[in-house]
Amino acid sequence: MKRILSLGMALMLLLLFPLTALADAEDIVVSLGGDLNESQQNEMLKLFGVDRDEVRILTVTIDEERQYLGGLVSDDKIGKRTISSAYVELLDKGEGIDVQTHNITWVTREMYANALVTAGVENAKVIAAAPFKVSGTGALTGIMKAFEVVSGKELDEEAKEAANEELVTTGELGEVIGKEEAAALIKEIKEKIAELKVKDEGDIRKIVIEISANLNINLTDAQIDQIVNLMKKISNLDLNVEKIAGQIEKIAGSLDDVKKVVSENKGIIKKILEAIEKFFAWIRSLLG
Repeated sequence: MKRILSLGMALMLLLLFPLTALADAEDIVVSLGGDLNESQQNEMLKLFGVDRDEVRILTVTIDEERQYLGGLVSDDKIGKRTISSAYVELLDKGEGIDVQTHNITWVTREMYANALVTAGVENAKVIAAAPFKVSGTGALTGIMKAFEVVSGKELDEEAKEAANEELVTTGELGEVIGKEEAAALIKEIKEKIAELKVKDEGDIRKIVIEISANLNINLTDAQIDQIVNLMKKISNLDLNVEKIAGQIEKIAGSLDDVKKVVSENKGIIKKILEAIEKFFAWIRSLLG
């Protein structure tokens, strides 16, 4: 009897383990750049920790990338080949978006997370990667495509366009004011607009100016116009402020650190200016 029970338990375990693996695989989709050779594809799959025969694999073409990025960034950032790849795994409700990157130089994980929330992606583990260093602008297309397949949810086309524009706008700002600062700025502005449900261009402009001043970030008129135009599109998506905050909770700590550093630097700069002012006042007193 004991032997029969043991054999029965062993049979049940053999049956359960493949089913568990299959269930896990069904929650994962990988998108590979269409111009990767077989060796590079295998490198990406190894990095993602998946087996070619056990996971759904999509291919992203340069035409798909240009559909969303054309007119937003220069051709050198888009490139002539599709290299960026992505891993997307569905997570349980409430876990939010978790982003990792590998060989991505221009786009940060915070930028991806912010843009993905705008696109409507939620509760997903995302890895954007390439076999060698690339800007990473094209990876967003593959991430969204993979999420649609694994979730069975079609993302709104306007939301996807706005997400790509947000990614590019944040990246371009990052070249001037710093990547982390740019991500924090766009996140703060987007949350405020979602919270107040602002749609009027004048009101959006006031929010952009107010929040950039609070973060001690100096923007040019052209940069303000660029952010206002982006936020006008985002305001029409009716994003929920709680969802924005909840989805990027895992990276919010780093953004809060950026705000803290900016605030501390603001205090340091003020003290330096005060010291300089006192120094010149002392000089003037010596000169009578």
